[in-house]
Amino acid sequence: MKLGKKIGWTLLILFLGLQLYRPEKNRAETNDLQPFLVETNPPAQVEALLKSSCFDCHSNVTEYPWYNNVAPVSWWIADHVEEGREHLNFAEWAQYSNKKKDHKLEEVIETVESEEMPLNEYTWTHEEARLTEAQRKAIMDWANRSRAMYQLADLPK
Repeated sequence: MKLGKKIGWTLLILFLGLQLYRPEKNRAETNDLQPFLVETNPPAQVEALLKSSCFDCHSNVTEYPWYNNVAPVSWWIADHVEEGREHLNFAEWAQYSNKKKDHKLEEVIETVESEEMPLNEYTWTHEEARLTEAQRKAIMDWANRSRAMYQLADLPK
């Protein structure tokens, strides 16, 4: 057998073997976004933008694309989702202090304004997650209004 065929078969067997090891999916039993949505009261347009551009990686339930069933892509996506939830999890909003909520919204503004979020890797395959300048502005305006509420709540009485 030629060396090229041996390498090809080895790679194929390795690829097939990788399919047996899959990361755990981000599918918690509860994904209660209501405390966040009720408290921050985003306009309908902003809520829709958050759903299409943010909640997959920043909540407890991710809607996975078909190609998430193929390793090593599944590991890459799982890592992105885990890291996203570490930075901000909208489903855990009720557990955050007012100071932390204010800070998280400040980070939302910074990452949306600098176009760091949503990630390019996400928008490549989720065209609906791409934000226009007007959409970015709408998110930032809403986040600034919400921040003001938390800043007022932390003022000494």
